Amino acid sequence: MPIDPSLPYDDNNIFARILRGEIPSRKVYEDEYAFAFHDINPQAPVHLLVIPKGRYVSWDDFSAKASDSEIAGFVRAVGEVARQAGLSEPGYRLLANMGGHGHQEVPHLHVHIFGGRQFRAMIPPA
Repeated sequence: MPIDPSLPYDDNNIFARILRGEIPSRKVYEDEYAFAFHDINPQAPVHLLVIPKGRYVSWDDFSAKASDSEIAGFVRAVGEVARQAGLSEPGYRLLANMGGHGHQEVPHLHVHIFGGRQFRAMIPPA
């Protein structure tokens, strides 16, 4: 069920629990700003998630409240994860859902990196 991004951060969301090591993940990258891992329900041959280590509900929350160093570090981490996965040359897709219309399901900012195949339609038909 999509989340309401206006609600306060939930410290018990699945990504917060992954960051604390309470739930296992298949980590591919970690630095002071971000943590990246394989999606448990992949939608492409390569499907990685990159999450900031800060307590941000959504892209809106992050872009409004994160420090310049957190924003730069997170954006750089997304690029680094894609490069390490070998996706730069063939290309890849980034997706960050926000709120109900964006169908955001976890109240912690996360960016999906999809790769390993050709993508066509920008969004599926309604």
